[in-house]
Amino acid sequence: MSHATLRLVLWSAIASIGALAGASTASAQAFADLKSALIDYSSAQLLPRISCKALERYQGQDVVEIHAAAIPADGSVPAHCRVTGTLAPQIAFEVSLPDRWNGRFYMIGNGGLAGESLEDPRRVSQRASALRMGFAFAQTNTGHDARKEPGGTFVLSNPQKAIDYAYRAVHLTAETAKSVTSRYYRQPIVRSYWNSCSNGGRQGLIEAERYPQDFDGLVVSSPWIDQTGFTLGEMWDEKALSEATPLTPAKLALLSRKVMDRCDAIDGLKDGVIDDPRKCDFDARRDVPQCAAGTDGPECLTAAQSEAIMKIYGGPRSRGKPLFPGYMPGSEAVTAPALGNGAPASAWLNFIVPGRPGVTPADFNLAENIMRYLVQVPPQPHYDYRTFDFDRDVHMLDAWGRKVNATNPNLSIFRARGGKLIMTYGWADQVLQPLVGVRYYEQAVARNGPGTPGFFRLFMVPGMTHCSGGNGTDQFDPVTALIDWVEKGKPPDSIFARKVKSNRVVRTRPLCPYPQVARYAGHGSIDDAANFSCASP
Repeated sequence: MSHATLRLVLWSAIASIGALAGASTASAQAFADLKSALIDYSSAQLLPRISCKALERYQGQDVVEIHAAAIPADGSVPAHCRVTGTLAPQIAFEVSLPDRWNGRFYMIGNGGLAGESLEDPRRVSQRASALRMGFAFAQTNTGHDARKEPGGTFVLSNPQKAIDYAYRAVHLTAETAKSVTSRYYRQPIVRSYWNSCSNGGRQGLIEAERYPQDFDGLVVSSPWIDQTGFTLGEMWDEKALSEATPLTPAKLALLSRKVMDRCDAIDGLKDGVIDDPRKCDFDARRDVPQCAAGTDGPECLTAAQSEAIMKIYGGPRSRGKPLFPGYMPGSEAVTAPALGNGAPASAWLNFIVPGRPGVTPADFNLAENIMRYLVQVPPQPHYDYRTFDFDRDVHMLDAWGRKVNATNPNLSIFRARGGKLIMTYGWADQVLQPLVGVRYYEQAVARNGPGTPGFFRLFMVPGMTHCSGGNGTDQFDPVTALIDWVEKGKPPDSIFARKVKSNRVVRTRPLCPYPQVARYAGHGSIDDAANFSCASP
């Protein structure tokens, strides 16, 4: 492998970990609304009926090895039995069982191309939160170790790992972990829950589609629904950007200002977020100062830069027709004064637009790994995306898409068994395209009928970037809302959301079930959720 190829692969691994960071931030909001829950799911009274060490004698299907260790209480984290092991061929799994159990099972997913250590600090934090509430907690690396096999290179050692990553590992881990849990307490599990973001959101939808018996309730945040569509989109964006001089942080800040100038108030409220970017008719060629021919500068866009931006908003096209959604106006919003030199940073920076010369953006590196190692059979580590023809080659991705994409809106079996599903998506997501979430929900309504909101609700979050962050109210607890729905039959008519800066809540808003939106009452603070209600758009 050349140094250049290795560098791209390693950067892809970093991109995957970055996606996970957003996912764990979102998951860390779980249980925040316990005090207002309809049921005290933290009430944990059930005790183990066998020793922790006895679980090492467990002989479930596909179990290659298993270990169990009694972990003493540490601060607020209760004493628990940590069971780890391997499912064939190389799926690492964990189930941690508190000394006092609330009768419920809770599992999290993976970011990007997965392969995270089960002891990654962000995952440990989620384990600790679940154990404090009395849940049995489970996780998996989906069958490979990204520290040893970064990016998509895991398929080089065993093609089976592609299937494990796509869908098999999560299902096997859930089955094994639930069986171990029931054995330890000699009690059946009352309810099983999933909560994860990004690729973890994709995994949750796959569970509802392929294995509807695994979970009673799923939170899928900013789900990577269509991995192959995303891959097409990132190749499209990279080609567009390669035809223009670099978009600098200053130019991105200019773009962000002009987008907000035009579209912030389209919902009747100038509040720093775009309520529904589909209503924004922004055009970079018209609404941003254009550089004079032959010139370039921080306060204008060249014609090529404007065209590239409009291609990013528009998404890829094939034979003149739209192929996949692009990113939304507002997703490029300036989020921090960072780069070490006082220059403003953009949500697009390092994800869609490279932060420095010679480095390709993280989203594209993720897509390139998918093309090289998962789409191509056998893998082609040196595949050059520039040879891809959007009018000729889009079906190259079909076979992998049938394995990995969570695009089947037929949720009839999940619905029939009483399953409940909450999806959230930030309108300003700069990693995944939010219209994919909207499209999936609308297809689910068409497929499952007008009663779909009785088991599946989508909550769009104005101004939120990927999983969390951005200018919107990005801190909220869909898990408590899900538990209330599953166990008390109370569907979430809204979810209370906060914006926190410097450890202080600076704004609250209701998140509304799509297609409803939050509407200002016309009086009182625009930063107080009490002055908003959910209404038809």
